[in-house]
Amino acid sequence: TASFLIARLSGLPEAYWAAIMTLVIMQSTLGATLQISLERFIGTLLGAIAGGLLAGAFPQVWWIFALGVFVLGILCFSLRLQNSYRFAGITLAIVLLIPHTAPPWTVALHRFIEVSIGIVVGLAVTALWPEPAPAAS
Repeated sequence: TASFLIARLSGLPEAYWAAIMTLVIMQSTLGATLQISLERFIGTLLGAIAGGLLAGAFPQVWWIFALGVFVLGILCFSLRLQNSYRFAGITLAIVLLIPHTAPPWTVALHRFIEVSIGIVVGLAVTALWPEPAPAAS
């Protein structure tokens, strides 16, 4: 709820992405959450940049999306960011395939900010409210 409200108060049009990401982040322990959060952050950044570039320069056709997914795959593999690849692809799909009324770079920036808010809030909640230790047998 906190991430949704922060995104909504920030004027982001699709604040629900922040809430969704917070719930996803909170599914792991803090140690695992830190690593996967970094991977999600990097992937979202790469996908938003690729989506903004492609949506701004080309028409919305299937082969542009396919090209973007392919290039992101090569980039993530080359930079040893294989786990970030799936998040980059998801963000690319959201920016490229969902019809929006705002300019592509605005959509890409909003997606990045919404997801980043969700990640930060998810990490904060996970750190402040950690999983209980397993009971001793």
